[in-house]
Amino acid sequence: MTTPRVPLSVLDLSTVSDGGTSRDALAATTALARRADELGYTRFWVAEHHSMPAVASTAPAVLIAHLAAHTGRIRIGSGGVMLPNHPALVVGEQFAMLEALYPDRIDLGIGRAPGADPVTAAALRRSANGDPVEQFPVDLADTLALLGRPAPGRALSAVAQRLRATPAAISSPPVWLLGSSTYSARLAGELGLPFAYAHHFSTGQTDAAVATYRESFRPSEALASSRLVLTTSVLVAPTVAEARFLAGPSRVMALSLRTGRLGPVVSPDDAAAALAELERTAPAQLSALLAELPGTQVVGTVTDAVAALEALVDRTGADELMITGTAYDVQTRIETLEHLAAGWGLHAPDAGERGSAAGSAQVSG
Repeated sequence: MTTPRVPLSVLDLSTVSDGGTSRDALAATTALARRADELGYTRFWVAEHHSMPAVASTAPAVLIAHLAAHTGRIRIGSGGVMLPNHPALVVGEQFAMLEALYPDRIDLGIGRAPGADPVTAAALRRSANGDPVEQFPVDLADTLALLGRPAPGRALSAVAQRLRATPAAISSPPVWLLGSSTYSARLAGELGLPFAYAHHFSTGQTDAAVATYRESFRPSEALASSRLVLTTSVLVAPTVAEARFLAGPSRVMALSLRTGRLGPVVSPDDAAAALAELERTAPAQLSALLAELPGTQVVGTVTDAVAALEALVDRTGADELMITGTAYDVQTRIETLEHLAAGWGLHAPDAGERGSAAGSAQVSG
């Protein structure tokens, strides 16, 4: 067994497959989280998206509570809570309660995007006045203060000065800033927060964001030195051909996001047929777009995947990698985690370790 160079974690969106239901998607997320816990992954984060036919993860705090109750050791968190959609006090109260129920197992990842189309985003907004995105640094500072982690040099609103998220906290969840641009990287650095960059978005800004974060980082009470997680999409199978076949649905999903034709995750067979038809009939512009969409960034055998992930760590100096991906069947995701755990040399905790936190939310009567 090799020694892992950096920890591995998991990001999941609770995707809905063609013919499946929201219940099926959430059950699959639960199964994936439990297997990640058993295999020795460090953390398991869930996303916040709204009004998307293929995503059932709309309320991270609710799902986090469920997953924490069904796992024993792995950290459970948000990747992330989209702060423009929520009052800072609500987010603070939710995660202070989660921390009290599952101490030292909760992560609060915060993002600046709405995680929705403009109409849905408007419906989520709590006020028609002002721009919630422009308000983001203030709301972030308020959330940190409400959780007992005040941001250095940031003024607080009257609400944050007067209120607190929970009456008598003995611990608070670490707050991560999420992003896919240099804006969030710079803000995370200036506030001395750990930063999770969405490398799986394939925006081409990974190197710039990493450099910006490190250059702007200022030590804080929360963090003495920079802490960087990169999220990348991975699918592993015994052969390259099988991996490419199983990654087909992710290519169709990537294309649907670009063209606005959203739908559930299709099967590998349906994906292969759809991609072949598009390549045959699509205009040149669409064909070029299809050729540029990887869907999943790392596709191949476990040897291929480990080499690609090692290269990403070498290039960026990431302190941790977070694995995500789109697949029709949760078993495909589970097998990817199993292959990577073995190839990366993760330590699988024994039953005692996995169960040590399982009773943390129980109240004696």
